Amino acid sequence: MNTTLINEDLYKKVTGLCAGQMYLKIEGLNPAGSIKLKTAYSVIDDLEQQGKIKPNTKLIESSSGNLGVALSMVCAERGYNFTCVVDPNTSDTNRRLIAAYGADVIVVQERDDNGGYLQTRINTIQKLLAEHSNYLWINQYGNQANPRAHYCTTARAIARQFPHIDYLFVGAGTTGTLMGCKKYFMEHRPETKVIAVDSVGSITFGFPPSTRYIPGLGTSRLPEIFEPFGIHDKMMISESKAIQACRWMAQKYGLLTGGSTGTVMAAVHQYGELIKPSDIVVAISPDLGERYLDTIYSDEWVKSRFDSNALLPFPEMTKNSEVA
Repeated sequence: MNTTLINEDLYKKVTGLCAGQMYLKIEGLNPAGSIKLKTAYSVIDDLEQQGKIKPNTKLIESSSGNLGVALSMVCAERGYNFTCVVDPNTSDTNRRLIAAYGADVIVVQERDDNGGYLQTRINTIQKLLAEHSNYLWINQYGNQANPRAHYCTTARAIARQFPHIDYLFVGAGTTGTLMGCKKYFMEHRPETKVIAVDSVGSITFGFPPSTRYIPGLGTSRLPEIFEPFGIHDKMMISESKAIQACRWMAQKYGLLTGGSTGTVMAAVHQYGELIKPSDIVVAISPDLGERYLDTIYSDEWVKSRFDSNALLPFPEMTKNSEVA
């Protein structure tokens, strides 16, 4: 994998979410703006090694936004034709970034049977595959090059930085990052408890579907690469809590984070009473928040989709409430 552009060693120490020593792994400073640059390199490298990309091949993928940006960037660098299928939850900034790299953008509008857009996006891809023999679906949801990217880079980098980790919090979207990190720590650092984090409304952990508005984590269709064995615990976080956590992080630390990061931070906070002061906690921050200024950080957008609790101050853990 081409890792020359990938940031691996930036962490932010965060207090107020749990009693332990918590570190947030910042992935949003990668050139593509998210952790998805690793996935993009890995899946494209894998297709090249298999000889599947021909001169007339048109690569196509479904994305809620960040992988679409990363794939557009890599495809532009390598001269490949790329089409990205997105949905109304994809930020306008991400759509424009994908197009700026020269990719085609298709926006689906109909929700699937589980209230999301993922199956609609995939149905659109399958229709195009049936109509055009030169289309090639990357399929991040079933492609083992997705978790392999994070086994080889994300997990190794975390293990190299921290000789001991008690808890590792990882968000679940396609579950590529989660599966890669889980596999690595099961094999090399089994004492580390991997905590999987998802959004309320996502079906990955077997909970009922419901409407979601924040792209990134969550899915309305079970990813083929997901395997629950080896996960210590699973947490479901409401989008309201994710918004609160994002805004808290911005106002306390001057760091704008994306919705996936807010969901993971809220999970650390919710899990906090189980974490001892001596515990080392690492949480993965997939992207930063500049692409969410019109959504998560817009009072009007939040008010139109959530109840008033989403705009309440985040209930930061104080020293008096920390577990002794």
